[in-house]
Amino acid sequence: MTDVTVIGLGPMGLMLAELALKHGKTVTVWNRSAHKAATLVAQGAVLASTPAAAIAASPTTLVCVYDYAAAEEILAGEGVAAELQGRVLINLGTGGPDEVRRIDAIVTGHGGRYLDGAIQTAPSQMGQDDTPIIVSGPRALYAEYEPLLKVLGGSLFHAGEDIDAAAYLDLATLSYVYGAYAGFVHGATIAEKTGSDVATYGRLVRAISPSFGAFFEHQGRVIAAEDFRISESPLRISIAAVNRILRASERLGLNSELPALVDGWLTRADRQGYADEELAALVKVLRSEARTLAAA
Repeated sequence: MTDVTVIGLGPMGLMLAELALKHGKTVTVWNRSAHKAATLVAQGAVLASTPAAAIAASPTTLVCVYDYAAAEEILAGEGVAAELQGRVLINLGTGGPDEVRRIDAIVTGHGGRYLDGAIQTAPSQMGQDDTPIIVSGPRALYAEYEPLLKVLGGSLFHAGEDIDAAAYLDLATLSYVYGAYAGFVHGATIAEKTGSDVATYGRLVRAISPSFGAFFEHQGRVIAAEDFRISESPLRISIAAVNRILRASERLGLNSELPALVDGWLTRADRQGYADEELAALVKVLRSEARTLAAA
Protein backbone atom coordinates (compact mmCIF):
# COMPACT_ATOMS: atom_id res chain seq x y z
CA MET A 1 0.00 0.00 0.00
CA THR A 2 1.34 3.45 -0.95
CA ASP A 3 0.32 6.88 0.33
CA VAL A 4 -1.08 8.24 -2.91
CA THR A 5 -1.76 7.18 -6.49
CA VAL A 6 -1.41 9.45 -9.51
CA ILE A 7 -3.31 8.52 -12.66
CA GLY A 8 -2.21 10.39 -15.79
CA LEU A 9 1.41 11.26 -16.48
CA GLY A 10 1.26 14.17 -18.83
CA PRO A 11 3.43 17.16 -17.84
CA MET A 12 1.10 18.10 -14.96
CA GLY A 13 0.59 14.55 -13.72
CA LEU A 14 4.33 13.95 -13.76
CA MET A 15 4.82 17.06 -11.64
CA LEU A 16 2.13 15.98 -9.15
CA ALA A 17 3.84 12.62 -8.68
CA GLU A 18 7.30 14.20 -8.39
CA LEU A 19 6.10 16.65 -5.74
CA ALA A 20 4.55 13.83 -3.72
CA LEU A 21 7.80 11.86 -3.90
CA LYS A 22 9.88 14.90 -2.92
CA HIS A 23 7.70 15.34 0.18
CA GLY A 24 8.33 11.80 1.31
CA LYS A 25 5.13 10.19 0.05
CA THR A 26 5.11 6.69 -1.35
CA VAL A 27 3.52 6.86 -4.78
CA THR A 28 1.83 4.50 -7.22
CA VAL A 29 1.36 5.69 -10.81
CA TRP A 30 -0.53 4.59 -13.89
CA ASN A 31 -0.56 5.94 -17.43
CA ARG A 32 -1.79 4.57 -20.76
CA SER A 33 1.77 4.86 -22.07
CA ALA A 34 3.73 3.09 -19.35
CA HIS A 35 7.12 4.40 -20.54
CA LYS A 36 6.23 7.86 -19.23
CA ALA A 37 6.57 6.47 -15.70
CA ALA A 38 10.25 5.56 -16.12
CA THR A 39 11.71 8.63 -14.40
CA LEU A 40 9.23 8.29 -11.52
CA VAL A 41 9.97 4.60 -11.06
CA ALA A 42 13.65 5.49 -10.90
CA GLN A 43 12.77 7.81 -8.01
CA GLY A 44 10.90 5.07 -6.16
CA ALA A 45 7.37 5.19 -7.54
CA VAL A 46 5.48 1.95 -8.19
CA LEU A 47 4.01 1.44 -11.66
CA ALA A 48 0.56 -0.19 -11.60
CA SER A 49 -0.54 -2.39 -14.49
CA THR A 50 -4.15 -1.19 -14.62
CA PRO A 51 -6.25 1.71 -13.31
CA ALA A 52 -8.01 -0.68 -10.93
CA ALA A 53 -4.68 -1.81 -9.51
CA ALA A 54 -3.53 1.81 -9.21
CA ILE A 55 -6.61 2.85 -7.25
CA ALA A 56 -6.38 -0.26 -5.06
CA ALA A 57 -2.79 0.61 -4.15
CA SER A 58 -3.55 3.79 -2.17
CA PRO A 59 -6.29 5.30 -0.02
CA THR A 60 -6.16 8.42 -2.21
CA THR A 61 -5.93 8.83 -5.97
CA LEU A 62 -5.10 12.02 -7.85
CA VAL A 63 -6.43 11.99 -11.41
CA CYS A 64 -4.91 14.39 -13.94
CA VAL A 65 -5.73 13.31 -17.48
CA TYR A 66 -6.48 15.24 -20.67
CA ASP A 67 -10.15 15.86 -19.93
CA TYR A 68 -13.07 14.52 -17.93
CA ALA A 69 -14.16 12.28 -20.79
CA ALA A 70 -10.82 10.48 -20.42
CA ALA A 71 -11.35 10.32 -16.65
CA GLU A 72 -14.82 8.80 -17.13
CA GLU A 73 -13.38 6.23 -19.51
CA ILE A 74 -10.78 5.23 -16.92
CA LEU A 75 -13.39 4.95 -14.18
CA ALA A 76 -15.49 2.73 -16.45
CA GLY A 77 -12.55 0.31 -16.83
CA GLU A 78 -12.55 -3.27 -15.67
CA GLY A 79 -12.49 -3.64 -11.89
CA VAL A 80 -12.34 0.07 -11.12
CA ALA A 81 -15.81 0.42 -9.60
CA ALA A 82 -15.10 -2.18 -6.93
CA GLU A 83 -11.88 -0.44 -5.90
CA LEU A 84 -13.55 2.94 -5.34
CA GLN A 85 -15.28 1.69 -2.20
CA GLY A 86 -13.90 3.56 0.82
CA ARG A 87 -11.30 5.47 -1.19
CA VAL A 88 -10.88 9.16 -2.04
CA LEU A 89 -10.50 10.41 -5.60
CA ILE A 90 -9.34 13.97 -6.30
CA ASN A 91 -9.69 15.02 -9.92
CA LEU A 92 -7.33 17.81 -11.00
CA GLY A 93 -7.88 17.63 -14.74
CA THR A 94 -9.94 19.84 -17.03
CA GLY A 95 -13.71 19.68 -17.27
CA GLY A 96 -17.01 21.51 -17.16
CA PRO A 97 -19.64 21.52 -14.40
CA ASP A 98 -21.82 18.83 -16.01
CA GLU A 99 -18.84 16.50 -16.35
CA VAL A 100 -17.85 17.14 -12.73
CA ARG A 101 -21.27 16.07 -11.52
CA ARG A 102 -21.06 12.86 -13.56
CA ILE A 103 -17.66 11.96 -12.11
CA ASP A 104 -18.93 12.69 -8.60
CA ALA A 105 -21.94 10.42 -9.17
CA ILE A 106 -19.68 7.60 -10.36
CA VAL A 107 -17.29 7.83 -7.42
CA THR A 108 -19.85 8.33 -4.66
CA GLY A 109 -22.19 5.82 -6.27
CA HIS A 110 -19.52 3.16 -5.73
CA GLY A 111 -18.85 4.12 -2.14
CA GLY A 112 -15.96 6.51 -2.66
CA ARG A 113 -15.47 10.14 -1.69
CA TYR A 114 -14.72 12.86 -4.21
CA LEU A 115 -13.11 16.29 -4.44
CA ASP A 116 -12.94 18.23 -7.67
CA GLY A 117 -10.11 20.63 -8.40
CA ALA A 118 -8.77 23.06 -10.95
CA ILE A 119 -5.09 23.92 -11.22
CA GLN A 120 -4.51 27.53 -12.23
CA THR A 121 -0.90 27.43 -13.38
CA ALA A 122 1.65 25.62 -15.53
CA PRO A 123 3.49 22.45 -14.40
CA SER A 124 6.75 24.33 -13.84
CA GLN A 125 5.00 26.62 -11.35
CA MET A 126 3.58 23.84 -9.18
CA GLY A 127 4.59 23.32 -5.57
CA GLN A 128 5.14 27.01 -4.81
CA ASP A 129 3.63 29.02 -1.95
CA ASP A 130 1.63 31.06 -4.45
CA THR A 131 0.55 28.17 -6.73
CA PRO A 132 -3.26 28.55 -7.02
CA ILE A 133 -5.50 25.48 -6.85
CA ILE A 134 -9.30 25.67 -6.60
CA VAL A 135 -11.07 22.77 -4.88
CA SER A 136 -14.74 22.02 -4.28
CA GLY A 137 -16.60 19.34 -2.37
CA PRO A 138 -17.43 18.52 1.26
CA ARG A 139 -15.63 20.93 3.56
CA ALA A 140 -14.67 18.20 6.04
CA LEU A 141 -13.08 16.16 3.23
CA TYR A 142 -11.26 19.23 1.95
CA ALA A 143 -9.90 19.94 5.44
CA GLU A 144 -8.73 16.32 5.70
CA TYR A 145 -6.80 16.57 2.43
CA GLU A 146 -5.58 20.14 2.70
CA PRO A 147 -2.07 19.03 3.82
CA LEU A 148 -1.68 16.84 0.72
CA LEU A 149 -3.03 19.56 -1.55
CA LYS A 150 -0.57 22.08 -0.08
CA VAL A 151 2.24 19.84 -1.28
CA LEU A 152 0.98 20.61 -4.78
CA GLY A 153 0.30 24.32 -4.33
CA GLY A 154 0.25 26.68 -1.38
CA SER A 155 -2.51 29.04 -2.52
CA LEU A 156 -5.59 26.90 -2.03
CA PHE A 157 -9.16 28.10 -2.52
CA HIS A 158 -12.10 26.03 -1.29
CA ALA A 159 -14.82 27.16 -3.69
CA GLY A 160 -17.66 25.58 -1.75
CA GLU A 161 -19.39 22.32 -0.96
CA ASP A 162 -21.21 22.13 -4.28
CA ILE A 163 -19.09 19.70 -6.24
CA ASP A 164 -19.19 21.83 -9.41
CA ALA A 165 -18.16 25.06 -7.66
CA ALA A 166 -14.48 24.75 -8.60
CA ALA A 167 -15.38 24.14 -12.24
CA TYR A 168 -17.51 27.28 -12.35
CA LEU A 169 -14.84 29.35 -10.61
CA ASP A 170 -12.29 27.94 -13.06
CA LEU A 171 -14.49 29.15 -15.93
CA ALA A 172 -14.73 32.56 -14.28
CA THR A 173 -10.95 32.90 -13.97
CA LEU A 174 -10.40 31.61 -17.49
CA SER A 175 -12.85 34.23 -18.71
CA TYR A 176 -10.53 36.81 -17.18
CA VAL A 177 -7.42 35.16 -18.63
CA TYR A 178 -8.73 34.90 -22.19
CA GLY A 179 -10.36 38.32 -22.01
CA ALA A 180 -7.07 39.80 -20.84
CA TYR A 181 -5.18 37.91 -23.53
CA ALA A 182 -7.56 39.17 -26.20
CA GLY A 183 -6.80 42.69 -24.98
CA PHE A 184 -3.08 41.92 -24.98
CA VAL A 185 -3.13 40.73 -28.60
CA HIS A 186 -5.22 43.70 -29.66
CA GLY A 187 -2.74 46.00 -27.92
CA ALA A 188 0.10 44.24 -29.71
CA THR A 189 -1.49 45.09 -33.05
CA ILE A 190 -1.71 48.75 -32.02
CA ALA A 191 1.95 48.75 -30.96
CA GLU A 192 3.02 46.98 -34.14
CA LYS A 193 0.97 49.20 -36.44
CA THR A 194 2.35 52.39 -34.88
CA GLY A 195 5.99 51.31 -34.91
CA SER A 196 6.42 50.50 -31.24
CA ASP A 197 8.55 47.52 -30.22
CA VAL A 198 6.13 44.72 -29.32
CA ALA A 199 8.68 43.10 -26.97
CA THR A 200 8.86 46.38 -25.06
CA TYR A 201 5.06 46.44 -24.97
CA GLY A 202 5.12 42.93 -23.48
CA ARG A 203 7.55 44.03 -20.75
CA LEU A 204 5.35 47.02 -19.98
CA VAL A 205 2.30 44.77 -19.60
CA ARG A 206 4.23 42.61 -17.16
CA ALA A 207 5.28 45.70 -15.20
CA ILE A 208 1.71 46.97 -14.78
CA SER A 209 0.15 43.55 -14.09
CA PRO A 210 0.67 43.44 -10.28
CA SER A 211 -1.02 46.81 -9.74
CA PHE A 212 -3.92 45.85 -11.97
CA GLY A 213 -4.25 42.53 -10.14
CA ALA A 214 -4.72 44.50 -6.93
CA PHE A 215 -7.22 46.74 -8.71
CA PHE A 216 -9.25 43.75 -9.91
CA GLU A 217 -9.23 42.32 -6.39
CA HIS A 218 -10.69 45.60 -5.16
CA GLN A 219 -13.35 45.54 -7.87
CA GLY A 220 -14.31 42.03 -6.75
CA ARG A 221 -14.83 43.31 -3.21
CA VAL A 222 -16.96 46.17 -4.56
CA ILE A 223 -19.23 43.76 -6.44
CA ALA A 224 -19.47 41.36 -3.50
CA ALA A 225 -20.42 44.21 -1.15
CA GLU A 226 -22.89 45.77 -3.64
CA ASP A 227 -21.34 49.13 -2.78
CA PHE A 228 -20.73 50.93 -6.06
CA ARG A 229 -19.81 54.31 -4.66
CA ILE A 230 -16.66 55.65 -6.35
CA SER A 231 -13.63 54.31 -4.52
CA GLU A 232 -10.88 53.81 -7.12
CA SER A 233 -12.05 54.45 -10.68
CA PRO A 234 -15.26 56.17 -11.84
CA LEU A 235 -16.94 54.30 -14.66
CA ARG A 236 -17.12 57.59 -16.59
CA ILE A 237 -13.33 57.56 -17.12
CA SER A 238 -13.46 54.16 -18.80
CA ILE A 239 -16.28 55.24 -21.13
CA ALA A 240 -13.96 57.81 -22.68
CA ALA A 241 -10.84 55.61 -22.55
CA VAL A 242 -12.38 52.63 -24.34
CA ASN A 243 -13.99 54.88 -26.92
CA ARG A 244 -10.53 56.30 -27.68
CA ILE A 245 -9.20 52.77 -28.17
CA LEU A 246 -12.09 51.99 -30.52
CA ARG A 247 -11.67 55.11 -32.62
CA ALA A 248 -7.90 54.71 -32.86
CA SER A 249 -8.28 51.06 -33.89
CA GLU A 250 -10.69 52.06 -36.63
CA ARG A 251 -8.39 54.81 -37.90
CA LEU A 252 -5.46 52.41 -37.96
CA GLY A 253 -7.44 49.86 -39.92
CA LEU A 254 -7.24 47.23 -37.15
CA ASN A 255 -9.79 44.66 -36.07
CA SER A 256 -12.00 46.59 -33.66
CA GLU A 257 -14.37 43.86 -32.46
CA LEU A 258 -12.97 43.75 -28.91
CA PRO A 259 -12.99 47.49 -28.16
CA ALA A 260 -16.40 47.74 -29.85
CA LEU A 261 -17.75 45.07 -27.49
CA VAL A 262 -16.49 46.81 -24.36
CA ASP A 263 -17.51 50.22 -25.70
CA GLY A 264 -21.03 48.86 -26.13
CA TRP A 265 -21.15 47.66 -22.53
CA LEU A 266 -19.92 51.00 -21.22
CA THR A 267 -22.30 52.98 -23.43
CA ARG A 268 -25.22 50.99 -22.04
CA ALA A 269 -23.92 51.53 -18.50
CA ASP A 270 -23.88 55.28 -19.17
CA ARG A 271 -27.45 55.19 -20.49
CA GLN A 272 -28.55 53.28 -17.41
CA GLY A 273 -27.11 55.94 -15.11
CA TYR A 274 -23.95 54.24 -13.82
CA ALA A 275 -21.35 56.69 -15.14
CA ASP A 276 -20.77 58.25 -11.73
CA GLU A 277 -20.39 54.97 -9.91
CA GLU A 278 -17.32 52.75 -9.48
CA LEU A 279 -16.20 50.96 -12.66
CA ALA A 280 -17.41 47.69 -11.13
CA ALA A 281 -20.98 48.92 -11.71
CA LEU A 282 -20.50 47.62 -15.25
CA VAL A 283 -21.49 44.24 -13.81
CA LYS A 284 -25.02 45.58 -13.37
CA VAL A 285 -25.37 45.88 -17.15
CA LEU A 286 -24.38 42.24 -17.61
CA ARG A 287 -26.70 41.15 -14.81
CA SER A 288 -29.71 42.91 -16.32
CA GLU A 289 -28.98 41.46 -19.76
CA ALA A 290 -28.67 37.98 -18.25
CA ARG A 291 -32.10 38.40 -16.66
CA THR A 292 -33.53 39.50 -20.01
CA LEU A 293 -32.06 36.44 -21.73
CA ALA A 294 -33.40 34.15 -19.00
CA ALA A 295 -36.89 35.59 -19.41
CA ALA A 296 -36.89 35.25 -23.21
